[in-house]
Amino acid sequence: MDRIFELLEPFGTFTKIPLYSIGDTTITLGTMLYLTVLVVALFYITGKLKTWIVEGLLLRSQVELGVRHAVGNIVRMVFLALGLIIILQTAGINLSSLTVLFGALGIGVGFGLQGVTNNFVSGIILLLERPIKVGDRIEVGNVNGDVINISPRATTIVTNDNIAIIVPNADFISSKVVNWSYTNRNVRFNFPVGVSYSSDPEQVRSVLLEVARAHHGVLKEPGPSVLFDAFGDSALNFVLRVWTRDFSTVPGVLRSELYFAISRAFKEQGIEIPFPQRDLHIKSGTLNVRQVSPS
Repeated sequence: MDRIFELLEPFGTFTKIPLYSIGDTTITLGTMLYLTVLVVALFYITGKLKTWIVEGLLLRSQVELGVRHAVGNIVRMVFLALGLIIILQTAGINLSSLTVLFGALGIGVGFGLQGVTNNFVSGIILLLERPIKVGDRIEVGNVNGDVINISPRATTIVTNDNIAIIVPNADFISSKVVNWSYTNRNVRFNFPVGVSYSSDPEQVRSVLLEVARAHHGVLKEPGPSVLFDAFGDSALNFVLRVWTRDFSTVPGVLRSELYFAISRAFKEQGIEIPFPQRDLHIKSGTLNVRQVSPS
């Protein structure tokens, strides 16, 4: 501290002008310049430290970019806290005089930042445990889309309509999350198909498999399959099960294309797609009617 004042001696007593007092400590203009220079240097050095951790130390590891950034941010915050304490002490500021002020501020900030803290901690859990990762197809609540970014506070999801939705990380910890691509992008979809009772079940299965195998989006291995699901009220109910990778994010498109092809194939093979039917049976008999005279 004295060395700083010696360097600033040419400026005369200008640097020793008192500004305000904190407890028994008087803050001068020189003290403010000292704190400003060292705090700026501290932020610059810790920023470089974070960059070295993210782009140097952890670059060749298997850790994802989001996890590297989270680790870098944690290390930077720890060094910032320690550095600020050291700077204040070397500036001659008695930290005990700030205890009451920091305590009151801490209570207010604690109540105001509960949600932020919850999301931040949840983000760290997501980045370390990796239940979801960038590129996954997920469904959380009413949101369905691809994860494009995971930050310590929120996760960005892009829907099929190219709409980016920012979801707080706490929602992934407290809610049920469906990850369609946790292991890989291969997904199986089940498409119900009903035919009339006059249809041959074996022929129906053969046609459905032929349509599925001809579609470019259906995987050959594992291949499609057909289940005879039930004898329905108006139809024989089948389920066409197909595996796909290219259409895992747009199952509605695959369903539409397969149904178009199934309808065309059924017409060619004379297989009828039924509509709801009810049989009404009227029994003959005598209905006795008694006339009641008015009183």
